[in-house]
Order: sequence, then structure tokens, then C-alpha cells
Amino acid sequence: MASMTDLNDKMDRHTNNVRKVKPILRQASTQQRISAYWLALRPWSFSASLTPVALGTALAYKSTDGFNIWTCLCVCLGVLSVHGAGNLTNTYFDFMKGIDSKKSDDRTLVDHILEPSTVATFGAVLYAIGCFFLLLVIVLSPAKMEHLALIYFGGLSSSFLYTGGIGLKYLALGDLVVIITFGPLAVMFASMAQTGSWSLSPLLYALPLALNTEAILHGNNTRDMEADRKAGVITVAILLGRMGSYSFYVMLLFLPYIIFCVLGMNFSVGFLLPLVTLPLSFDLEKQFRQGSLKNIPQKTAKLNLLLGVFYVLGCILTSPQAFPGL
Repeated sequence: MASMTDLNDKMDRHTNNVRKVKPILRQASTQQRISAYWLALRPWSFSASLTPVALGTALAYKSTDGFNIWTCLCVCLGVLSVHGAGNLTNTYFDFMKGIDSKKSDDRTLVDHILEPSTVATFGAVLYAIGCFFLLLVIVLSPAKMEHLALIYFGGLSSSFLYTGGIGLKYLALGDLVVIITFGPLAVMFASMAQTGSWSLSPLLYALPLALNTEAILHGNNTRDMEADRKAGVITVAILLGRMGSYSFYVMLLFLPYIIFCVLGMNFSVGFLLPLVTLPLSFDLEKQFRQGSLKNIPQKTAKLNLLLGVFYVLGCILTSPQAFPGL
């Protein structure tokens, strides 16, 4: 257990870091400030939000032949706001708990690009903006308000509790949060906003995207395994070890393709469209196996975007009668 002296030293370091930020911010131009805020959001990860929303909307269109572009837009902006706020929350708490270091991928607070208080305020503003778009969705959607709010605030709470509050990420529960939030919840929310009714079938169709999105987080946690262990963080990557993490990553990469093959061979060839991304998955597997993990999260996010685009396109091109259980 850390002594009071160690704790005081850590607090002093955080205070000094905050003091260093202010001169940098004062000297920055407006363009540099906007760039700093944008990069703090980790926009490369937004595919994890956009593709489930697109999939849920496509499934709703196939099941009802109805589509409201304004509802879709509000759902996208609301989900993206919560995702961005969750990223900022993660940045804030990782830094304040001493987990982020000079070797960390997120440089926002480590390099004094923004103040911790600014990141916290920015996150709170985005949560508020997300709630505003939820109100618009409630007005536009035929779904019941309580149903939409239940799913939306479930996702919002998960994004905060990932590192805030009890910090599920630090207890090896972050992977579960990601699989549920960036898959079933997002797909169901987008689908319900369009159709106005509950349906369990979108949850099944969300599985390939959820697995691939989890690969982004797992690649990140495997890369940061040693730093997390030293900071006292427990992740699935740490529990599995290097070889176990590699096996888990490979499963997350290629299991979605098996699902697509099963759907494609039994229902419609449109479900085989995501298989065009297989070469990229094999390349990621090779890099992971060789230990080239520095940019694995960003490259996996690129795969996630392409996989999602081709999956949604395949769904759009598929006849409604070919969707099992829809």
C-alpha cells in the first residue's frame, strides 16, 4: 500500500502538470485549440459507434420498409456524443489515477495539451449534448419515451462507469461493457428509434460488430499490458497473458467471418460481402503475432469501419425475406 508521502508526491506531480498546461493553452491559436479538442475525442474510434447505428437503421428499414433520416441523424449525433464523452472520461480518470504515462497512446493530458479540468468539462458538455439529441429522438420516434431512455442511459452510464465511479475497466469488466454497449445496445437503440417497437433479433445481428469492436479494446489492452500491471489495473489481457491474449484477439477477428459465412451460405450471398476485408484481418493477425502492437487499436478500428460498411451494405442489398428471425 502506498504511503502518505507517495500519495502526496503523486498529487504534487498532477498539480505541476496542470500548471504547465496553462501557458501552452494561452499561446495556442484557435485552430490549434480546435485540433486539440478534436484529437482528445479519439475520432479514430468513432466507427465503433457509427457502424452499429447504421446496422440498426438498416435492419429497421428491412423489417418495416420505413426510414426517417432526421431520426437517424439525431441517433448518430446522440450516440457519438456519448462515445466522445466516454473517451474523455477515460482520458481524465486514467491520468488522475496515474495510469497514463509518457508511453501511453493518449497524449491529451500526458503532453499537457489540455487541462484535466477542461477535459472533464468537455466530457460533461458532450453528455449534455447527447441528452439533447435523445430528446429530439423521443420527439421524432414512434417508440415509447421510457424504452428509448432506458437503452440510451444504459449506454451513457456504461460509458462513464468504464473508468469513472467504480471503474469497470480496472476490474477486468471493461471488455464486457464494450461488447454490450458497442453492439447490442447501439443496434437496438437505432432500430427501435425507427420502428418504435422492441425486437430481440437486432441483438443477434449485432454480434459480429460487437466482437470486432472488442478486438479494438483488446488490442489496446494487450499493448498496454505492462503499464497497466504496474499501475495495479486488471484487464482481460493481463489475466490471459501474452499467448492467451493473442488467441483471444484472433478469435475476435475471425469469428465474425464464420458468422457471415453461415448466414451467406444459408440465407443470402449479401452476407458474404464483409469477407472482402479478410486480407486486412490476416495482416492484423500477423502484426499481433509478431508483437507489433503500437498501432494495433487504430488499425483494428479501420478494419471495424470497413467491416461495418460492407456488412450494412450487404444487409441493404439482401431481400427482407432472407433475414432469419427479422
